[in-house]
Amino acid sequence: MTLQLGDTVPNFTQATNEGEITFYDWAGDSWVVLFSHPADYTPVCTTELGEVSKLKPEFEKRNAKVIALSVDGAESHKGWIGDINETQNTTVNYPIIADEDQKVSDLYGMIHPKANAKLTVRTVFVIDPSKKLRLTITYPPSTGRNFAEILRTIDSLQLTDKYSVATPVNWQDGEDVVVSPAIPTEEAKKKFPKGVNEIKSYLRMTPQPNK
Repeated sequence: MTLQLGDTVPNFTQATNEGEITFYDWAGDSWVVLFSHPADYTPVCTTELGEVSKLKPEFEKRNAKVIALSVDGAESHKGWIGDINETQNTTVNYPIIADEDQKVSDLYGMIHPKANAKLTVRTVFVIDPSKKLRLTITYPPSTGRNFAEILRTIDSLQLTDKYSVATPVNWQDGEDVVVSPAIPTEEAKKKFPKGVNEIKSYLRMTPQPNK
């Protein structure tokens, strides 16, 4: 199955290190960051799971839950978590899906045969409260993920869902944003009372509306 942006992600029931979960029930009305790993006891992923546990309060500020996936079993996950906590100086505080039968991997298209037919690729899925897929980023095994970038994209998605704006290159929360091309300039000036800077007719900037 190939999931594309805007698709409703599939529900599933699967074991985790925190017990069995049904994904939709677990997600509730939150945003979700689901990130997959090829297997337990892998070095790059060990650093990633540690970082996500440290960043969990930042995800919670954005009404986002985090959940990992590996094709190993729940007992294996518990042993690996001990290593993560020890080596990364943290406490893993979120579920890791035990996808031994690769049911979730297949549902979400995490198996890339040309990369490795037996292992999940390292993909990040950002899912909104209506269970729509809003972002995917797939990394090779040798490159650790940048979870600060995942937080940045959630900030952008939540902002642009609420206001008629887009976020420009390298945007960070609090910086100027792009006015939607669909809004005429005179209307934009009324809609964005902080001001509209018309650089080109199609490129207009305004201070972030919710700051």
